[in-house]
Amino acid sequence: MTSPSTVPRAALVTGGCGFLGRALVDALAERGDTVTVLDHQVTPWRSDVQFVRADVCDPKVVEDAVAGQDVVFHNASLVHTKGSRVDLVREVNLGGTRNVLTACQRGGVTRMVYVSSASVVYEGNDIENGDETLPYARSFPTTYAETKRIAEEEVLTASGQQGVLTCALRPHLIFGPADTRFVPAILGRAREGKLKFKVGRGDWLSDFTYVTNIVDALLAAADRLTPGSPVPGQAYFITNGEPISFWAFVRQILTPLGYPPPRFALPAGLAYAAAAVREAFDTYVRGGTLHAEEGLSRFAVRYITTHHYYSHAKATRDLDYHPRVRLAEGIERTVEYFRGAQAR
Repeated sequence: MTSPSTVPRAALVTGGCGFLGRALVDALAERGDTVTVLDHQVTPWRSDVQFVRADVCDPKVVEDAVAGQDVVFHNASLVHTKGSRVDLVREVNLGGTRNVLTACQRGGVTRMVYVSSASVVYEGNDIENGDETLPYARSFPTTYAETKRIAEEEVLTASGQQGVLTCALRPHLIFGPADTRFVPAILGRAREGKLKFKVGRGDWLSDFTYVTNIVDALLAAADRLTPGSPVPGQAYFITNGEPISFWAFVRQILTPLGYPPPRFALPAGLAYAAAAVREAFDTYVRGGTLHAEEGLSRFAVRYITTHHYYSHAKATRDLDYHPRVRLAEGIERTVEYFRGAQAR
């Protein structure tokens, strides 16, 4: 990958206090950009970054934060794969994206990079070495995927309108040190002794993408989002390009940290039925909890028991994207981080 731009820019990162957002903010600040973070939960960790505590669902605060920026990275979204809280998921993922896009159009921002998801093309069936010629999904296992698909299409369709060039990146299963969701959920269940069973008896392959590789792609996309380049209006899958089975990845995280990997296999149909019961209880009794990885959702069961891995050839061609951190090294770095966290 070519070196990032040496021209300092004013950059806004929505959702900048999350896992991916924080890594992106660090990279932007360290290359000399003037960085603003907009997030609904703010815990400042750098003195050279401006932090704005606000909700992307509020169009006025979004407009104020966007004003004067050169590039906006819209990373904020509500990742919720259960069947509950549909209205809130739509409000954040659709309403929030529309607010950011409108603010960019009105505020003279020339570049907007949208952090989408590989799930925009996933209908619950196998995808092997999928690329950007895949059509958008017509049915969705979860409202999250549906809202990301609608938002992505609206962002890309708007490219070139009112002076704003846009593109979208589709990462898949992000992991790395300081992960706040995926790896902690695995380790939490292992600590509680609730990870004795794997789902299904097959070895379905999936992509796992190291966090700084996605940051590299985001920076490259912003740098190349210029008139006449092939990037405006385009979507790109961003992966490590090294698909392995979900349970092989889990084993490589658990074993060096001293946790036994799952020993038994639970039939996928039974796991899906159990997830449906758990989701119904969560929805109708508890009101639909957010950010609670209590077992597998129906969406997760489908994900684990289907192939879903993608080619990053288009990103390599247009963005000069090459994953600098290979999968084995990324897993090693992640394990070392969480080993240190356990020791603290």
